[in-house]
Amino acid sequence: MANVKWEYVTVPLLVHATKQILDNWGEDGWELVTVIPGPNPEQLVAYLKREKV
Repeated sequence: MANVKWEYVTVPLLVHATKQILDNWGEDGWELVTVIPGPNPEQLVAYLKREKV
């Protein structure tokens, strides 16, 4: 079995554009891992991963 390696990114999300932002990253092969509250109520932070090639 191959040794899978991952790369990660954190992305700020604006609550009114969350789907659009995540769809854009998903198109590039990123998978959502989790979302946590950001520095203010209007912002969230998404953690995403994708397999390293």
